[in-house]
Amino acid sequence: MKKIIITSEKAPAPIGPYNQAVLSGNTLYISGQIPINPKSGELVQGDIKKETKQCMENLKAVLAEAGMTFENIVKATIFVTDMHQFSEINEIYGAYFNAETAPARETVEVSNLPKFVRVEISMIAVK
Repeated sequence: MKKIIITSEKAPAPIGPYNQAVLSGNTLYISGQIPINPKSGELVQGDIKKETKQCMENLKAVLAEAGMTFENIVKATIFVTDMHQFSEINEIYGAYFNAETAPARETVEVSNLPKFVRVEISMIAVK
């Protein structure tokens, strides 16, 4: 049974018919986060590292609302519009994890993302 209990004001509100996260049992499914500053509602643009950091901070806020941290992440998916930016994205993403306990992950290049951003990250966490 799923439970919608995760709504953080420190992460952007959904821009469509979905929730920030859904808890099913001990598993938290976090919707993809794009680089929207939750305070201003504006997109962070122009620097892929800053954009990636905003995605990660949005994910961190949702995790905190659920009483979890990045240590609870078991799976991550990164969507990018330009795989040539992989190393810069990976540098920021990697700073949020301990290499020995980092989650499983894939990075997928796509033609477009919501609001035409360059990076979106979704995660699955387990308590």
